[in-house]
Amino acid sequence: MDNKKIAKTIRLYAQLMELHGENAFRTKAIAAAAFKLDKLPFLITSQSLEKLGEVPGIGKSTADKVASLVSTGSFPELDQLLSATPEGILEMLTLKGLGPKKIQIIWRDLGIETIGELFYACNENRLIEAKGFGLKTQEEIKRAIEFSIANQGWFLYANVQKLADDVVFSLQELLPEDRKLSYTGDFRRKCEVLQSVDILVEASSSELTTAVANIDGLSIQSAAGSQPLEALTDTGVPFRFIPTDPASFFRQLIISTGSDAHLRQLDEQLIESQLPEFDSEEAIYRSLGLAYVEPELREGTNELTLAAADTLPTLIGYADLRGTLHNHSTYSDGVNTLEEMALYCRDELRLEYLGISDHSKTAVYAKGLTVERVQEQWAEIDALNARLAPFHIFKGIESDILNDGSLDYPDEILTGFDFVVASIHANLKMDMEKATARLLRAIENPYTTILGHPTGRLLLSRSGYPIDYARVIDACAAHGVVIEINANPLRLDLDWRWHRYAVEKGVLLSINPDAHRNSGFQDMQYGIQVARKGGLTAENCLNTFTLERIKEYFNRKRQQTR
Repeated sequence: MDNKKIAKTIRLYAQLMELHGENAFRTKAIAAAAFKLDKLPFLITSQSLEKLGEVPGIGKSTADKVASLVSTGSFPELDQLLSATPEGILEMLTLKGLGPKKIQIIWRDLGIETIGELFYACNENRLIEAKGFGLKTQEEIKRAIEFSIANQGWFLYANVQKLADDVVFSLQELLPEDRKLSYTGDFRRKCEVLQSVDILVEASSSELTTAVANIDGLSIQSAAGSQPLEALTDTGVPFRFIPTDPASFFRQLIISTGSDAHLRQLDEQLIESQLPEFDSEEAIYRSLGLAYVEPELREGTNELTLAAADTLPTLIGYADLRGTLHNHSTYSDGVNTLEEMALYCRDELRLEYLGISDHSKTAVYAKGLTVERVQEQWAEIDALNARLAPFHIFKGIESDILNDGSLDYPDEILTGFDFVVASIHANLKMDMEKATARLLRAIENPYTTILGHPTGRLLLSRSGYPIDYARVIDACAAHGVVIEINANPLRLDLDWRWHRYAVEKGVLLSINPDAHRNSGFQDMQYGIQVARKGGLTAENCLNTFTLERIKEYFNRKRQQTR
C-alpha cells in the first residue's frame, strides 16, 4: 500500500465521518491528515511509522490507523463506518462534485441509496427542492453519473442516439452521395443498452478510414486495415465501422444486424452454405421462404417461425399513439403545469388526450397529493377540459403500492379518478415471493387500472426487485389490469421479453412516458422501440385507443367498482 492509497483511504474515513455526523473538529483533522499523508517526502513503510507519528498534523492516533492499514488493509473505525453505509452511498462518494454533506441529504432526507435511484431522481427533478441543491447542481450531478456509467462500458440507447445520428450525418457528407450506409448490430435492433454503435458502410477499408479520420470528435483506435474500424468519441462512446462492397451490402446488413441466435436460426433455413446476395433484405428473406423480419425482432425467439407462416405481427409505430398516460405536473414533482402539458400534447404532439397521474400522498419526497390537493386538481382539470375540448385531460393518479399491497387512498377517493396507475416506489429490497405477492394484491384491487413499471428496475443501475412474471401477467389478465411499458429510457419496464406472453394472455399494454416535463413526452419513442421488440401491435396498446374508445374503457372499468 503506497502513500497515495493510504491517503485515499484516510480521506474516505474523513468523508464517512462527515456523512455519519461525527465530531466536526475531528473530521476536519482527519481530512487534513489525509492531505498531509499524500504530500509526505518519504515512503510510508513499517519502518517509518514511528517517524510518521511525529509529523505535525498527523499525530499518533492517525499513525496507528496507518499502521493498521499497512499491516491489514483497514482499521476498526473505518470498518465500522463502512458496515453502516450502503454500497450505493459509497459509490456516490466517487462522483465528482458530490460531497458528504449533499450525499447526507440525498440519503437521509430523500431516501435515495443508489446511483441509479439518484439519476432517476434527477430526471424527476426531485433534487431541485432539496436543501442546498438547485437546477444547476442537479444537472451537474446528472452529468457526473452519465460519465460514471459510460466508464463501465455500457450505454443507454437513448444517451447515444443523437451522437450516433451526428456521426452518420458527418460520414454521409464525407463519402460519395451514392454510397449506402446503415446502422447495424445492437443499435439497429434498438437494444435498450449497448456497448458500441455499429455502422455498415459501402466503402473500401482505406476509403472508410480516411472518412472516419475526418469526423470531428472521433479518434480511430484500431490498427490500419482492421475490420471493423474502431473509433472512440471524446465522450468515450465506441463506434465500429464495417466496410463492405456494393454487391454484398444487404447480405452483410442481415449478418451484422441479427443476434447470434437469430443468425443460427437463419443458418437452418439455408440450402446453400451462405446467405444469398440480393438488392434488398426483403428479397433475401423472401428467397428463404420467409416474410421480412423487422430489425427489432431479430433476437432469435420465434420470429422465423412466424416469418415462415407469414404471421409476423404488424408492429406498432409512433404514429399509432393517440394519447399519453402516466405524467406528472407541478402538482407533485413535475416541471410544467397542467395547462402547459395539455397544450404541448395538443398543439405540438397532436394528441387527443393527456392522462395526468401525479404522485399519491405516501410519496412525500415527490410532493405527493393530499386528498385536498387531489380535489383541487380535479377542479382545474374540469375547467381546462371545458376550455380545451375536444382535447381531454383524464384524472389519474400514480398511487403507491404499500408494503401489504394496498393502495394509499380510501375507496371514496379512488373512485373519483378516471384511472389509477399502481406502482411500487419504496421498500424495494424484496425477495421474489414478497414482491410478487405485493403486486398481486395491488392487481386484485378493483381500482387499479394500470400496473406501473412492474419491477422498479433502472437500467445499468438497479436490477429491480425479482418477480414471478407469469403469475403477475396472469393476474393482470384475470382482473383486467393494463401493464405499463414505462418509456423512460432508464426503465423500459415491462421488459420487452415478456410483451408477447402478455399479449397472448389478452393483457393490454400502455406505453407511458412517465413525463415530469414537456420534453419527457419525447421518451415515448423509446417505449415504441421496446414495444416493437416485444412484438406489440397497435391493437394491443391502450393509448392507441381513440378518445371516445378510451373514455368508454375507463368508464367500464370504473363501473366494475360500484
